[in-house]
Amino acid sequence: MTTQAALEAVLRQDRGRLLAALIARCRDFSLAEEALQEAALSALTLWQRGTPANPTAWLLRVASRKAIDRLRHGQRGALVRETLERLSQFEGDAPEDIPDDRLRLIFTCCHPALEPKSQVALTLRTVCGLTTADIARAFLDAEPTMGQRLSRAKAKIAKAGIPFAVPGPEVWADRLDAVLTTAYLIFTTGYSAGPDEPRDLCAEAIFLTRLVNHLRPAEAEVEGALALMLLTHARRAARHGAGATIPPAAQDRSLWDARHVEEGRALLQSAFARRRPGPFQIKAAIADCHMADPGPDWPQITALYDVLWRMEPTPVVALNRAVALAETGDAAAALALVDSLSGVLADYQPFHAARAALLARMGRLAESHAAYDLAIRDAATAQDAAFLILARQKLPSGGQS
Repeated sequence: MTTQAALEAVLRQDRGRLLAALIARCRDFSLAEEALQEAALSALTLWQRGTPANPTAWLLRVASRKAIDRLRHGQRGALVRETLERLSQFEGDAPEDIPDDRLRLIFTCCHPALEPKSQVALTLRTVCGLTTADIARAFLDAEPTMGQRLSRAKAKIAKAGIPFAVPGPEVWADRLDAVLTTAYLIFTTGYSAGPDEPRDLCAEAIFLTRLVNHLRPAEAEVEGALALMLLTHARRAARHGAGATIPPAAQDRSLWDARHVEEGRALLQSAFARRRPGPFQIKAAIADCHMADPGPDWPQITALYDVLWRMEPTPVVALNRAVALAETGDAAAALALVDSLSGVLADYQPFHAARAALLARMGRLAESHAAYDLAIRDAATAQDAAFLILARQKLPSGGQS
C-alpha cells in the first residue's frame, strides 16, 4: 500500500474522531481542520519511511502540535493562552488514549442556533468527512457558496460561544430530535438524488445514526430513526425500473436487502419495547407496514398516521394519512381531506400527485389530468416524473370533472 493510500484509509476511518478530539482541545473548528490538514501533509512525507504503529494517534499528536504552532505565531490574548494550555495538557497522552468526542461534535454541529441547512452541511463536513464540493453538489449549490456557508457556521459557533458538549437532561429530547432530523435530512437528500451520486448520502446518514446509537445506546428514538433509514434503504435496488419509480407495493421483493430489513425490524422492536414512543419510531413502523407480506397493511398504516398526527400535526402528515385512508377504500373522504390542504400545500409536489390519483379514482378525469400535469412539472427526479406520466397515460382520454 502506498503512503497516500495508507493515509486515505486512516482518514476515511477516523477523520471524524480525529477532528472531534482536536475541536475538543482547541475549541475552534477552523483551527482544528487546518491543523489536521497540515498533519496529513506531513504524513505524506514522513510515513514514506514507514507507517506508524498507531497512525491515528500519530495524526492527532502532530495535528495538536501544528495547532500550537499556529496559535504561538498568531494572535495573543487570554483565550489563546487558555487554548495553548489545554492543548499542552495532551502532550503526554499515551498513543492509545484518543477520546471519542464525536457525540459532542454532532450536537455542536446540530445546535439550534444554526439554520437547518448549515447544520446538515457542517455535520457532513466534520463528522462524515465529505468535501465542500461533495456537499455543494448534494444541495445543488456552487462550491464557493457552500464554502461560505460552512465558514459562517463555524464563525457563529465561535462568536455565540456554542458549547462543545452533549446537552443535559433538561434539553436532551429537543436537542436529540435536532440531531436525528439532521441525519434524516441527509438521508432524504440522498434518497431524492438517486443512485448516480458519487457520494451515497443515504449511507452517510445511516453511518451517522449508527454512530449516535453506538455512542448513546438505549435511546428509543435513535433506534427508531435508524430502523426507518434501514427499512427504506433496503428497497433501494427495487425502487426504479424501466426509467420510472416503482412504489413499494409493486416492487420486486427479491431485490430488497434482507439484512437491512431484518436489522431494521429488530431495531424497531427494541425501540417499542422501551415504551418511549416518538415520531421516528412511528414512521419506521409505517415503513415496515408498507413492506408487509403480501402487500401494505393499509388499515394499520392509517392507524399509525393517526398516532403520528398527535405527535406531529403537520399538513404533510395529514396528506399521507389521506393517501392511506384512500387505500382502505374511502377515496371520497380522502379526497376531501386532501382538498382541505390545497392552500397550505399548493407548492408541495406530492400534494398534486396524491390529488391526481384520488381524482382519477373518483372519475373526475379532467381534473386528474390537470393535477398530474402539475405533479409532473415539479417532480424531483426524472424517474418520479416517468412514474407519473405512466399513471396519467393510463387514464381514459375523456371524462368530465
